[in-house]
Amino acid sequence: MNLFEHSDTELILAGDIGGTKTHLALYSHHNNNLKAELEKTFSSQEYSGLEPILQEFLASAKNPIGRASFGIAGPLVDGRVNPPNLDWIVDPLSLAQTLKLPSVSLLNDLEAAAYGIFTLAPDEFLVLNEGVVRRPGNKVLIAAGTGLGETIIFDDGKNYYPLASEGGHADFAARNEMEIELLRYLIGRFGRVSYERVVSGPGLANIYDFLKDKADVPVPGPFAEKTAAAEDRSPVISRAALAGEPEIAVKALDVFVSSYGAEAGNLALKGKAIGGVYVGGGIAPKILSKLRSGTFMQAFNDKGRYRDLVSSIPVYVILNEKAALRGAAYHATFDSRS
Repeated sequence: MNLFEHSDTELILAGDIGGTKTHLALYSHHNNNLKAELEKTFSSQEYSGLEPILQEFLASAKNPIGRASFGIAGPLVDGRVNPPNLDWIVDPLSLAQTLKLPSVSLLNDLEAAAYGIFTLAPDEFLVLNEGVVRRPGNKVLIAAGTGLGETIIFDDGKNYYPLASEGGHADFAARNEMEIELLRYLIGRFGRVSYERVVSGPGLANIYDFLKDKADVPVPGPFAEKTAAAEDRSPVISRAALAGEPEIAVKALDVFVSSYGAEAGNLALKGKAIGGVYVGGGIAPKILSKLRSGTFMQAFNDKGRYRDLVSSIPVYVILNEKAALRGAAYHATFDSRS
């Protein structure tokens, strides 16, 4: 997949809209490179929709925009998106009216991140498994953050085409006795249990609650107070786990990373991703030492008769947290010239 073929003075508005944060940027592109002219991050939950965020963002913009593309954490159905973690309806017609543009592009956030892969430099990836890159060979992308996103990137031998997916909402598959008990615990809380209930920021907190409530793992008083006072417990738990204590945090992150690796391996099989597996999202760059520890790849490779196949697949962690934002900008340009 080639980058921009021509220089263009027209600015592109790109967005990466998630359940927690909305990242917006204005990009110019010259000599096959994207350059961010203006960037800003907003708290998604503090706004009633995307339109008021855009109005606030563009109030500080000096130049008009020519195109706009937004990656959104949610399914695109009948041209609109109702994000599962936001009480919004994102409608391209409304956005185009707000932006005074003929049209606006919407795509799944993982589609945007997949496009973003092709804008990144080699040093913006961490290699978890060298493997063997094959062409033609599909790639896949899995990304845990506020939710769990997945996409298959189809390779026709000449170009790559990201395919939207809601695979993170597929049923959680327990692999051992402890995970069977975790599944039972989560069924009691949620009824149906998807992978997102385990492999996501809230998922880490769910694992912690299970270990505390059902596995009798002790919780030191000061740590219990710290997590109780936190608006978001997951970063508190992961930071403590990386520091090596308390035991409940270490175990919670262990289960999380193992489940993450297992589902990444599942996605590799579903997409026959002999071209590579990419791990994106906001969590992975923050827990690199744990991802390197072997827990992720051990679960990834544990596929029985298909162990040899999955263990030969390259696995990369995306280090640039703006991959989806850059991908949305790339999509706006690529789509307009296809």
